[in-house]
Amino acid sequence: MLGTLVEIGVLAETSRAGAEAAIAAAFDRIAAVQKRLSRFDPRSEIARFNAAPAGACIELGDDAQRVLAAARELHDASGGVFDVTLGSGSDAWHREGRVLRKLSAAVRIDLGGIGKGHAVDGAVDALVAAGVTSGWVNAGGDLRAFGAATVPIDLRDEDGGGVRRFASLGDGAFATSRLAAGDSRVRHASVAAPCCLWADALTKLVIASGDAGHPLLARYRARAWLHGSRPGASDA
Repeated sequence: MLGTLVEIGVLAETSRAGAEAAIAAAFDRIAAVQKRLSRFDPRSEIARFNAAPAGACIELGDDAQRVLAAARELHDASGGVFDVTLGSGSDAWHREGRVLRKLSAAVRIDLGGIGKGHAVDGAVDALVAAGVTSGWVNAGGDLRAFGAATVPIDLRDEDGGGVRRFASLGDGAFATSRLAAGDSRVRHASVAAPCCLWADALTKLVIASGDAGHPLLARYRARAWLHGSRPGASDA
């Protein structure tokens, strides 16, 4: 799911059947977000927007509204550095309530990272709604733990290969991305934040700016790390 392997775990405080039902509900929540936000699913709101002509209006569900509102907020706060259109037209889409209007035929939206973070948050919400008080959701580079659960974090070793233990996470979110920045440097960055949507989105800001102390991190109660960079093509 979400283009990666997704793991969901709970600290069992109830019956095994109750824990399994909660985990199933969390996976269902991820599947629902993926169905609505994936640019690869032609039925999703984002794919239908991308395929539509200029002037078209797409009706949005709650997930797309939430993620697009966050994307616009971070785009404006970062002076355009964060851009879910990947340069195809950051001002060529406009959302008002449940309606997304396409202002240019060329604009395309990709909610891959920030959408994945939102899906992880949604899965955590589903676990909590099912009565789980401690657990975690791990979707590749996006991880969130809550309650008494503590999850080890291993990062890829860019110099020596393999993985290395970096930290442990409790009651918060952690996201890692490795992408090419505008200066053609491939940067590997991590961000810890209260929720996964902002943790993932802010990795893109840190990678683009090359600044692990970017002033916007404090606004979202986040902390960042840069793990090094090298010349070359992107390797997300």
